[in-house]
Amino acid sequence: MQQVNLSQDIYYLGVNDRRTHLFENLWPIPYGISYNSYLIVDEKVTLIDTVERAFIDDYFDSIDRILGDRQVDYLVINHMEPDHSGALNAIVRRYPGITLVGNKKTFGIAENYYHSPVNTLVVKDDFVLDLGRHKLQFQTIPMVHWPETMVTYEETNKIVFSGDAFGSFGTLDGGIFDDEVNLNFYEEESMRYFTNIVGKYCPHTQRALKKLASLDIKMIAATHGPIWRSNLNWILSRYNKWSSYDLDCGAVVVYGSMYGNTRKMAETIARQLAVRGIKNIRVYDASKTHPSYIINDIFKYKAFIVGSAAYNNEMFPSVEALLAKIEHMAPKNHLLGIFGNCSWSGGGVKNLKNFAEKIKWDLVAAPVEEKGNLKVTTQDELIRLADDMADRLLE
Repeated sequence: MQQVNLSQDIYYLGVNDRRTHLFENLWPIPYGISYNSYLIVDEKVTLIDTVERAFIDDYFDSIDRILGDRQVDYLVINHMEPDHSGALNAIVRRYPGITLVGNKKTFGIAENYYHSPVNTLVVKDDFVLDLGRHKLQFQTIPMVHWPETMVTYEETNKIVFSGDAFGSFGTLDGGIFDDEVNLNFYEEESMRYFTNIVGKYCPHTQRALKKLASLDIKMIAATHGPIWRSNLNWILSRYNKWSSYDLDCGAVVVYGSMYGNTRKMAETIARQLAVRGIKNIRVYDASKTHPSYIINDIFKYKAFIVGSAAYNNEMFPSVEALLAKIEHMAPKNHLLGIFGNCSWSGGGVKNLKNFAEKIKWDLVAAPVEEKGNLKVTTQDELIRLADDMADRLLE
């Protein structure tokens, strides 16, 4: 509940959520998540985004300690997703004269979720809102990761309020700023946030990075995770790497197996990759590991090798579900290997081939399929598949 300042007149109004298990009711957040809002006190008082509705009471308590009875003049809506706009209705009731600031796509979404806004200010790229000592400039960054997404640049202190861009999973456990936390923790959670939430929109992220490069940025204040004031290049360089599909030498091996035969095939491939000198190898049972973590590693490593048991003439269900998510996100620049197992008529490998045609990754070797228990001749084929993949990775 202590007051946290980004500068003399700019305040952090974040809350920590340690109860929610799934972000967007889909992605695991074992370390929780923060919802970050900000307050600028000037001749005109301005809120930047809000918080998830479960935390409205705490949110208003923080505002009241700073403002007392003073009214809020503007609410800048960088992003309409309900974890950031959840307090919108309550704010409008509390400050009936408030003006909502957004771009031309913001208020249609606001009406769909809440109500038709009464007092609005529609802004475009480079529009400047004068608050007194502080001036706010706006830049739209559509599809990072909703169509109405924009950032707000505070010109005096050179702060970018970036919405979901440059955010992270994980609560802020005492440390609010990047120089107050262990960035080793946020290495994984920042990437998983990007790959799970923004990863489908990598080309849009690249365009946003180029657009923001013209700004003199001294601090990045996202709506999730730490505020970046000392290590801006840490997060900017990673966003550039992740969104440009700049992949490391390594392999993600995923399988779906009922009785262990497809698992044996995966183990054979992984062992031969290691023999060939590949250090980064991640082997996953698709039935055990949530796709969130597998997708994250797919955005790290160049090779993806996937195997499936046949199941009712289809892929094993957990593999099928994972590949549907991968196909939807459509990451680029990967090498692909395929293997599988069946008891009689097959289905796993046949449908993995369909995935290969759709995803259009570079299939480095012929698919390998076994019937029943792993045999020596098939083991040799798997070793050749691993050798072909290692050759490509080590080129």
